[in-house]
Amino acid sequence: MRLSMLVKALPSELAPSGAACDESNENPVIRGVAYDSRCVVAGDLFFALRGTDVDGHDFVAKAFELGAAAAVVESAPPGLDLRDHPFVVVTDSRRALASISTRFFGNPSAELTLIGITGTNGKTSTAYLVESILSRAAWQVGVIGTLDIRYAGERTPAVNTTPESCELQRTLRAMRTHDIDAVVMEVSSHGLALGRVDGCRFAAAALTNVTQDHLDFHETMDLYREAKLQLFDHYLDPNGSAVINVDDPSAEDFVLAAQRTGARIIRVSRQDDREAEVRLEAAHVSLDGTNARLVLPDRVLDVRIPLVGDFNLENTLVACGIGVALGITPEAIAAGVESCPQVPGRVERVTASDPNEPSVIVDYAHTPDAIDKLLATLRPLANGRLIAVFGCGGDRDRGKRPLMAEAVARWSDRVVATSDNPRTEDPQRILEDVTAGLGRLRCVGPDALSGADRSYALLPDRRSAIELAIGIAQAEDMVVIAGKGHEDYQIIGRERLPFVDRDEARRALDARSAR
Repeated sequence: MRLSMLVKALPSELAPSGAACDESNENPVIRGVAYDSRCVVAGDLFFALRGTDVDGHDFVAKAFELGAAAAVVESAPPGLDLRDHPFVVVTDSRRALASISTRFFGNPSAELTLIGITGTNGKTSTAYLVESILSRAAWQVGVIGTLDIRYAGERTPAVNTTPESCELQRTLRAMRTHDIDAVVMEVSSHGLALGRVDGCRFAAAALTNVTQDHLDFHETMDLYREAKLQLFDHYLDPNGSAVINVDDPSAEDFVLAAQRTGARIIRVSRQDDREAEVRLEAAHVSLDGTNARLVLPDRVLDVRIPLVGDFNLENTLVACGIGVALGITPEAIAAGVESCPQVPGRVERVTASDPNEPSVIVDYAHTPDAIDKLLATLRPLANGRLIAVFGCGGDRDRGKRPLMAEAVARWSDRVVATSDNPRTEDPQRILEDVTAGLGRLRCVGPDALSGADRSYALLPDRRSAIELAIGIAQAEDMVVIAGKGHEDYQIIGRERLPFVDRDEARRALDARSAR
């Protein structure tokens, strides 16, 4: 495709300028799009994106060395004359990447049923439930989310919850090529704020909840909420449906956004007496799953939800609401819920070879609301003490650290505060922020933790923290390892080192059995 044809996809507010916009000037054939200079191949259109740590404008020369046919920039790159190469100068190269990628890959979302799920917590579990429901309805389903991108038997690890726009459009085109009908997408606040989903139209948009997270990026809760509202304000098809958890305090804002769009609104609620198209009538939660009675617009369903956790009732309600929005039969909805597989790193039990060992749960909870709901659910299911291992990420929202700690202290008998992904921040400084929320517990040394009721210990090394918690646990106790869930790495400094909570937990359990 010629550069001039791609430039025509740019909206007027990006104010494209430069020689490439004039078809009388050099107008190369574009064979691909790229924003990482290391991945450029001959014929690519290179986009110089400004990031937090790296500015793509510093790598434009490298992109041309590797064969880039042209570049999209916001200003003259260092050491290069804009007259020497085909350039398009725009006001926002990241937004331009989305518009041009959509044109380059043939607007694939127009050929797919797109389902977008946003919310602080629950996106991944809800996506798994929706995937299971649609599969039971004989749809060919693709998923783009926090864990991975999967479709047609293929599975690729995810880099971001919502991929950068060119990767997203490339993936959607590949899914359609493999005869995928519907794509379930986790839509993050970053993805919305940075325009990664520009060019997408969603047949259904769903909200799980809005609680504190990512304030290092969004700065305020209002801005965080506004980012999520864009899914309903700007990207939801007017003929589509909005599925909204009306139990969330922010729900009315999302209802109003959907009304402005003109979309159908499907409310879901855990409260049986609340006005909602999908609601919960009764439930019984155990470590083996949940029995629930759900009320749909035209059917009452008694279902067995295999996912553990009281909060998974909310995820299930949202997933069922999406099923209703897409016209899935109640039978397929029930069958999909009941056959949903274990979601990696979400209330995932780590079993030992010896059945008399303590219960161990690994979960991704890394926000105050998520960890509070997780431990509130598991507390009554623990026959003995609840021992929690948790940490907080470095170079991220410091304000949520004491709030997470308060939630942990509220429900736990013993706590081991440790490192999550410290990144470039000093782990000890992170733990200082954490201890501000552990005031209701007594600080003791690791060796004294087992015998000190309502106490916590600080142990920056995560492997040692997991060993300590499982080592002091008795057979009837429950150990909850929170924060990293499915992740198979730990970021220390700028290194991503192999580390898997479930593997460390299993190793510690095996060590107990061998004693």
